[in-house]
Amino acid sequence: MALTDRLDLTLRLVRGGGRVTLAELAQRLGVSEMTVRRDLDQLQEQGLVRRVRGGAVALDVPVEAAGFSVRARWSAAAKSRLARAAAALIEPGSTVLLDAGTTTAEVAAHLPARGPLTVAVLSLQAAAQLADRPGIRLLVIGGESRVGERSLVGPLALSALDQLRFDTFVMSIGAVHAELGWSEFDLDDAAVKRAGLRRAGRTIVVADASKLGVQAFARVAPLGDVDVFVTDAPPGDATVGALRDAGVHIEQVEGDFA
Repeated sequence: MALTDRLDLTLRLVRGGGRVTLAELAQRLGVSEMTVRRDLDQLQEQGLVRRVRGGAVALDVPVEAAGFSVRARWSAAAKSRLARAAAALIEPGSTVLLDAGTTTAEVAAHLPARGPLTVAVLSLQAAAQLADRPGIRLLVIGGESRVGERSLVGPLALSALDQLRFDTFVMSIGAVHAELGWSEFDLDDAAVKRAGLRRAGRTIVVADASKLGVQAFARVAPLGDVDVFVTDAPPGDATVGALRDAGVHIEQVEGDFA
């Protein structure tokens, strides 16, 4: 796993658990405790976590630095490749629900080339990417903006989704595991994703290799509830194999394994 991917996942695990031990992180990440210590030191230097004896804790007050703005700079080239591949699967003239997340914000940047499209967005970043773009009819799903993430969640978002129907849902994900399925680190995010799955004829998940084999806090859906998975994970990855067995089409993007 690339360093930037590992930092991203470490940050998500700490924020999702509140307090995580070195041993737990080493087991989840498949690295030594010494590597975990170095990674946590980097995250603490950036003001993203606080080191404590034997592990780390999430920041008491969520801040912008701990969210989207920092993670968007990590693995930028890989996210761009994944986003381009996901956008290429969108048919002109269709209706699209675009999830929140750093990679799906990249997808938004590529959607005008696939127009005309009606695109409903679940994040303020995606809205900024698509506002006033030719060929894009933009719908901003209402809801509460999560601090640091700027994703739109809560009862208003769920109510708005219940009134709509989409050809395609482009979903981001925090974790995918062969047994647990698709899961997220935040309950509100998971609830919005479940609603999006119900309201779309087809779901495309886009995620880098760091999300595979990970179990997050809130379950979103079984593996087979998704139609297409766009990833840079190596073809022999065990979770990729489980997804294929569940009937998910794998759209392989060149990654570090090539």
